[in-house]
Amino acid sequence: MRLTQASDYALRIVLHLSRKKGEMVEADAISEAEKIPKRFLLKICRDLIKAGIIESSRGKNGGYSLAKSPESITMKDVILAVEGTMALTRCQIDPAACNKNATGYCAVHRAFCSVMDVVSREFEKYDFATLAKMDGN
Repeated sequence: MRLTQASDYALRIVLHLSRKKGEMVEADAISEAEKIPKRFLLKICRDLIKAGIIESSRGKNGGYSLAKSPESITMKDVILAVEGTMALTRCQIDPAACNKNATGYCAVHRAFCSVMDVVSREFEKYDFATLAKMDGN
């Protein structure tokens, strides 16, 4: 499994906001601190807002903040908000995509599903309060 650049940036955005403990942070400040191109940051923030992970406010004191406590947001939540799904192969997402039509009995498919279950559980273990403590910033 290879996460996209969008997932990496989304994780960094949420971690940045977790460190700010509820204060509104401008897009420019996040972009500069996390070295994320602003246009890409704005697109990712829309995905995170849609998922209910962050919220935005317009105007003079506007910006972004977490919509929930950092303890209640996991790495998995953020990845799913940006990626839509987590899978190693396309047949895990859509069994009809299996060119062998064997997702029900294919040993390789079952192994991929087993590995992905472990990865998914690991991403669920890490909430952003924990990550903020590990971060050292």
